[in-house]
Amino acid sequence: MSSTYDESSFKVLRGLEPVRQRPGMYTTLDNPNHIITEVVDNACDEALAGYSRTIAVTAHSDGSISVQDEGRGIPVGIHPEEGVSVVEVAFTVLHSGGKFDKESGGGAYRFAGGLHGVGVAVTNALSSAVEVTVYRDGGEHHLRFEQGIATSPLARVAACAKRKTGTLVRAWPDPKYFDSPAINLAQLERALRAKAVLLPGVTITLYIEKTRETKSWSYPDGLRGYLAEALIDAELAAPIFSGERYIPRGGDDSFVEGEGAAWAFAWAEEGAITRESYVNLIPTWSGGTHDAGLRDGVYNAVKSFIDLHGMLPKGVKLASDDVFCRVSFVLSAKLLDPSFQGQTKEKLVSRNALKLVSGMVSDPLLLWLNEHIEYGKKIAEISIKQAQSRMKSTQKIEKKKGSAVAVLPGKLTDAAEYNPARNELFLVEGDSAGGSAKQGRNKEFQAILPLRGKVLNTFEVDRDRLFSNTEVHDIAVAIGVDPHGMDDKTDLSGLRYHSIYIMADADVDGSHIATLLLTLFFRHFPKLIAAGNIYLAQPPLFRIDVPAQGKKPLRKLYALNTDELASIEDRMRKEKVREGSWSISRFKGLGEMNPLQLWETTMCPDTRRALCVQLDAASFLAAEQTMNMLMAKKESGSRREWLEFHGNEVTGDV
Repeated sequence: MSSTYDESSFKVLRGLEPVRQRPGMYTTLDNPNHIITEVVDNACDEALAGYSRTIAVTAHSDGSISVQDEGRGIPVGIHPEEGVSVVEVAFTVLHSGGKFDKESGGGAYRFAGGLHGVGVAVTNALSSAVEVTVYRDGGEHHLRFEQGIATSPLARVAACAKRKTGTLVRAWPDPKYFDSPAINLAQLERALRAKAVLLPGVTITLYIEKTRETKSWSYPDGLRGYLAEALIDAELAAPIFSGERYIPRGGDDSFVEGEGAAWAFAWAEEGAITRESYVNLIPTWSGGTHDAGLRDGVYNAVKSFIDLHGMLPKGVKLASDDVFCRVSFVLSAKLLDPSFQGQTKEKLVSRNALKLVSGMVSDPLLLWLNEHIEYGKKIAEISIKQAQSRMKSTQKIEKKKGSAVAVLPGKLTDAAEYNPARNELFLVEGDSAGGSAKQGRNKEFQAILPLRGKVLNTFEVDRDRLFSNTEVHDIAVAIGVDPHGMDDKTDLSGLRYHSIYIMADADVDGSHIATLLLTLFFRHFPKLIAAGNIYLAQPPLFRIDVPAQGKKPLRKLYALNTDELASIEDRMRKEKVREGSWSISRFKGLGEMNPLQLWETTMCPDTRRALCVQLDAASFLAAEQTMNMLMAKKESGSRREWLEFHGNEVTGDV
């Protein structure tokens, strides 16, 4: 490896080069379907905005795919800042597009899945050629790209009727970027059918040139019709419950006009479960906070129905999973400014989506259950039966392990239910933070163990002397696993918590405490790390209070660090929030957060962010050498050398 490290070592990637250098950051590389879906999404956004009733997709014999809509057409004028046509900007400049403008009335798209502005630019970057034809302002305009570069400026090639508008994009995916160079037609069909479901009244067609076959999808009944088709062979306990609710004109304290959800769901005692969710027409295959909101709303309604009719047997505690485990659903949420996990947008992480969807669903479902008592009781019986089954299995586990469990530490606030497969333990820094965590937690499955001061550095502590330290002793007894090595034949069946979260302040002292706890687990409980049981909670360091703006209500945003804070401030400036109108609060510690804030940001399974600590046998030796250099008392010289070498990579937090 070259030892030269000077000014020439820094490379600046411009244009579409970042996408070509690291395509996996922007799209999936199994096949080219996602880069074609980006084009389809743009056509669907025009339909969602009410400007297109048909979308035509063609799979050409040469491997290319074309997508045509009858929307407004991409603007063909010259961009005032870039000096080239807007069409060329859209396909060659990352983080550009009409979807950043969310202003009511003036924005081109209020509800759209494209948020990063890299969609069709990625399509162009990873295609050998792209042709764009725009019908607009009484003219047909054409532009061709080869290897991401426009062969000539956008040109008007013919006249057309003024009423004819729309965009036609044809792309030839470059096979060198994908494991399989061909489009997966079955996957494409599934995606197109789902789009038709979410756009009632819009017809989407797929023409396959090789077989001269045309497939068409249109669902006048929307989500209900689609779910009924998926569950045609299932025996339902009650008819499909479908509906939609959106925030009315004027908005409310938390959401803006137009935000809301449409849904269809049903209960079946047996058979396969169908679950699909979407945000602004974007499929979220990994779910997210809108799914959690649906689960929460359904649970609240069914629980209220059961309580109202006195159906819950004595001693049975109903959990949300009991109610939701046999539910099949299709959910379509509309959010003004959704946040996704990754560019492929497979999971929604917007915290406010949970409250939004839950509030939309809960009241209509409760009303429906009370109007259809017979169906409501069937649904309640399924939920209660599942709760009884869960509690029975839990009791079996508790009886088996009861006599072997040591006396738990007095300062441990344990979960109400003993269910190791579900329970979580939070190791919290300090009593004040422990108090907030105890009030904010979900008592059913979350336990809190507050730690006093900094834990002992246990890297060089012998196993037989480990329990002389009170904090280490309490941790070991609470988790129910004896200290062990990586090669020991240790039985982990006594583990009392499936997930153990290290929850320390988001500052330097908190990082130190987290490091000491990680040292304890690495040195004396390595199999817990190997099994994926250890997590680092990610509490925010900053809270940003953004004032109401137009129809956007007052917002509270959270940032993990200074980089994320800077990103949020940049986004607010793009949203034209007045400079200096927002206020920034820095949390000095977890104890400064009220229980609700701590729950929403750090402890709620649906909205928190956490890092799983990972380690396998193959990397254990290398990790041990690094930990020895960092934590061993006799390695101060090595540590100093390492710190001097890496010192320029660190930003001080003073």
